Amino acid sequence: MTTMKNIKLKMARAEHDLSQEELAKQVGVSRQTIGLIELGKYNPTLSLCKSICKALSKTLDELFWDANE
Repeated sequence: MTTMKNIKLKMARAEHDLSQEELAKQVGVSRQTIGLIELGKYNPTLSLCKSICKALSKTLDELFWDANE
């Protein structure tokens, strides 16, 4: 089941017209890692979250905070 944060990540990536591969290269991980984060099957480290946020010009709250958790 996809959670809100994964949808937010996918939408932010689409807003920047980035593929999973392109985002992965920017943050120094594999495309599979980005795919697993979007599927909710991998919990990224805080460091990776910050790198993703920087690449997508978003805050941690905007991409990874879920008020329902």
